[in-house]
Amino acid sequence: MRTVEWETLYSDNVTWVFRLMLGRVGNLPDAEDLTAEVFLTALPYLRTEADVEQIRAYLRATARTVLARHWQSAFTTEAAAIELAKTADAPTETGPGGEATQQAELILGALPDPYRSVLRLRYLHSYSLKETASELGITLSNAKVIQHRALKLAAALGDG
Repeated sequence: MRTVEWETLYSDNVTWVFRLMLGRVGNLPDAEDLTAEVFLTALPYLRTEADVEQIRAYLRATARTVLARHWQSAFTTEAAAIELAKTADAPTETGPGGEATQQAELILGALPDPYRSVLRLRYLHSYSLKETASELGITLSNAKVIQHRALKLAAALGDG
């Protein structure tokens, strides 16, 4: 029975896990984050004496679980973004400065500047991702990542 060191296990598998994640999410920052999450989730439970096939099978199963959580969160945050946009644009009984608008402004105000800027342009000014990236002087990929993280944080702030 051979025991594998954690560092060896990681270095032998990180490339294929990363490629798997990149193929599923389509952008480098998310793929990197998800790859790290796969290993952080799997390592405490992996048997270092298992053979390569068993280790890869476990990592593959863990990757599926991590991806499922990622997509569930992404769909939840997209729904939160739609709600945020509706809330900011919705007429209220008290007019433009009403409770719904104040709630949207509170959430946006609590976000770091890049997050706030991306959400304002995307959902309050109806910019496309490409237009948002151009306006902010960032890459399209960076705009996507910032939007994803901003929506996730906005959803958490809206619940709290």
